[in-house]
Amino acid sequence: MTVVTPAPERSAANGGVVKLIADNVQARVDTRLLAKHLGGRHQSMFELVKGHRSDFEELGLLRFQTGEIRGRGQPEKFALLNEDQCYLLLTFSRNTAKVRHLKVRLVKAFRDARRAAEHRQTEYLPTYHALHDQIQVLAAESSNPQFVHMNVNKLINSVAGLDAGQRRGLDLPQQSMVVVAQAVAARALRGAVDHHVGYRRAKEALQVLSFLARAEVLS
Repeated sequence: MTVVTPAPERSAANGGVVKLIADNVQARVDTRLLAKHLGGRHQSMFELVKGHRSDFEELGLLRFQTGEIRGRGQPEKFALLNEDQCYLLLTFSRNTAKVRHLKVRLVKAFRDARRAAEHRQTEYLPTYHALHDQIQVLAAESSNPQFVHMNVNKLINSVAGLDAGQRRGLDLPQQSMVVVAQAVAARALRGAVDHHVGYRRAKEALQVLSFLARAEVLS
């Protein structure tokens, strides 16, 4: 699982971003994070979810998880709630200012997650496949074609400021940057005589893109 909205966490008092967890089906929220935003005890919230389990399960699969063991204590148990389950949980709480503010942040977080998922289907994946189809042609005679794909992916990640394994949890601006980088790399690969030349051309083109992106940020 990966974080969908990896913005720095801030306290509930100043309207911080709610971090979502992405699985292969939908975005979810950790009940420990909800408790932190509300300033309450997580154990009480977790017991509430368990006590009304059948209600939550009417809104989708209810996923219980066990956290990492810290020190000599028992590992903490928590739940990952989907969007509807989050709102149901908040209906069990008094409609205080903290609860209202959290509702607003949840609406925004799930909205952004849906937009990112749609963007991935319509923009990210087509340019990804087009790029790697181009690489496949050039790497056909390589003894390790998978490394050619990996090396170009590393170039893309470098431009977008990503580490390996972070692609799945990109927010919309990060996805947009990767889409542009993939399109630039694919264009640079066209007409290359082999994957060595193609890699050099892609690297040069992406260095220009990276320079332009940094210049835009600093302007």
